[in-house]
Amino acid sequence: MVETRNDPITIGKVTVPPGRKTRIELPFAHLPAGTEASLPIAVINGRTSGPNVWISGGIHGDEINGVEVVRKVMRALDAKSLRGAVIAVPIVNPLGFITQSRYLPDRRDLNRSFPGSARGSTASRLAHLFMEHVVDHCSVGIDLHTATNHRINLPQIRANLDDPATLKLVRAFGAPFSIHARLRDGSLRQAAAEGRKMVLGSEAGQAHRLE
Repeated sequence: MVETRNDPITIGKVTVPPGRKTRIELPFAHLPAGTEASLPIAVINGRTSGPNVWISGGIHGDEINGVEVVRKVMRALDAKSLRGAVIAVPIVNPLGFITQSRYLPDRRDLNRSFPGSARGSTASRLAHLFMEHVVDHCSVGIDLHTATNHRINLPQIRANLDDPATLKLVRAFGAPFSIHARLRDGSLRQAAAEGRKMVLGSEAGQAHRLE
């Protein structure tokens, strides 16, 4: 197979050329103290062409396992040897993460606010920002979660197991359990699926715990 040079990736006002790893902050809200809240994104753009994959954690601010998983992936990947690109978002819900809450400060569940809109609630604008600058660049996503308060989830993947291509990815992921999960209204998985993206939802551990 002939290798071809990868394309640059532009997110916001930043363009990441092939063979580079860059961190980007996308503002999405003004806080009462006058500072801005930003969505942290790392783009690892491989030197040669291949699929673009996003990996995200912390869509619920109290689910911290995925945050460290994404950070480890960011540190481990080398753009010079990577085929394709990885767009890594360790904390999709920074405001919930700061307050150790599943929800945003307005009590909205970000994972019921997709695909969002450019105008509206903070949750809606944040969901829209994530779709536009992360999901739209990718063909595959891995979204990392834990159980809610006072529950523990065994490591598992939730995905559309009826789709052969998705099932192949599920088997490659190698989780102890795989569950055929229906799409929930307003979820990231539903919004991505409507854009013909394959998404694996990972569940492992419990809220407020790094395991």
